[in-house]
Amino acid sequence: GVVGAGGAGFPTHAKLAVPPTVKIDTIIANGAECEPLLRIDQQMAAVRADKLVRGVELAMQATGALKGVIALKKKYHAALDAVEAEIKKSGRGNISVFQLDNFYPAGDEFVTVYEVTRRIIPEGGLPLAVGCVVDNVVTLINIADAVDEKKPVTQRPLTVTGAVKNPVSMILPVGTPVSKAIELAGGPDTNGGPYVIFDGGPMMGSIVGADAVVTKKTSGIMLLPSSHEIVMQKTNRHAVKQIKSACEQCQDCTEICPRYLLGHNFECHKIQRGVQAGKSDSLTQVFMCCECGLCDWVCPVKLTPRRANQLVKSELIKNGVKNPHVKKPLAVREMREYRRVSLARVIARNDLVKYDRPASLNESSFEINEVIIPLRQNVGAPPEPVVKPGDIVKKGGLIARIPDGKLSANLHASIDGKVVEVKDYIKIMGA
Repeated sequence: GVVGAGGAGFPTHAKLAVPPTVKIDTIIANGAECEPLLRIDQQMAAVRADKLVRGVELAMQATGALKGVIALKKKYHAALDAVEAEIKKSGRGNISVFQLDNFYPAGDEFVTVYEVTRRIIPEGGLPLAVGCVVDNVVTLINIADAVDEKKPVTQRPLTVTGAVKNPVSMILPVGTPVSKAIELAGGPDTNGGPYVIFDGGPMMGSIVGADAVVTKKTSGIMLLPSSHEIVMQKTNRHAVKQIKSACEQCQDCTEICPRYLLGHNFECHKIQRGVQAGKSDSLTQVFMCCECGLCDWVCPVKLTPRRANQLVKSELIKNGVKNPHVKKPLAVREMREYRRVSLARVIARNDLVKYDRPASLNESSFEINEVIIPLRQNVGAPPEPVVKPGDIVKKGGLIARIPDGKLSANLHASIDGKVVEVKDYIKIMGA
């Protein structure tokens, strides 16, 4: 049941089943956690360093890689100390630590691969194209648990932050209602005003409803007042109209873009020009957009190019258009080293300073008596339920299996209890 815990949810057993024609030499553990306000990856690297290092070793064995690199930011002192001590204690000389600078988006896998190896992933490509496999630190910890202890993924470490009374990181059963996670963080802190819930961080997280639940991919739950600028950006229904009427073609969105700076032929301002014209060959460039949000951050007239890109990409996909861009850049652009944006600037520019508070890890076991486990928590097909209403299940028991011949991932009960509903989710009530 292990899937990518960094956001995409790609089934890990498939990711590590590298074709024999592909040569992998490096496994990279991505612990950059570049999203503002989130803390859980660095915290798990610190308290589960043994599992993390073991997970890297297992991924190396699965892929034939001879080298493992754990990428953490220089400022993650506790995590660095713990991981370096574990590597030394275990004698794994083929695993090392790489210290990243504190810039955004250091955790984008294209950026992480370049920082660690100085290799440039081709446009529309994967780390496999340059001999690498990248996994999130929580994914690798889950691999170690699965292999060494036969433990399936039933829990999710996450940070609850933003406009809550007591920001905290904790480990909750998969399927825990987000409302319960917010309650455990002291509840909303918006002076009674309306707020919006994010699954993930402020830059790349998505807005969810009050009925949302914690999934295998949930690295954070964040609250922001409904009037916050980031909420306005995320919910901008008029992005295309605004681009058409107000984009001044200053090119700032292009000049700051991490993919453009890596040498990709991605020019965000040309997409906006194409939107203005109603049609353009440059519109397919949206497939190269990593949706990091720096273009929104830098726009001098507060347009939302990222949102326009999302809408254009959605329309192209609906019309059956596929990504035609496969160029392999020979070098990064010469200004790249001078245009990396510090996370502190991202936090300040997005009016998040007052929410940038500690969120200590609480490893207590919380009593959760009801979980709603969505079937679709992974890339590919949803797993097929193997339980029905009335069944009694134990934590860790299989409740949905991979369909024959499909890309998917198993699901397991996250608490002991009775199955009360099976729809596009499985609801379990505690005993």
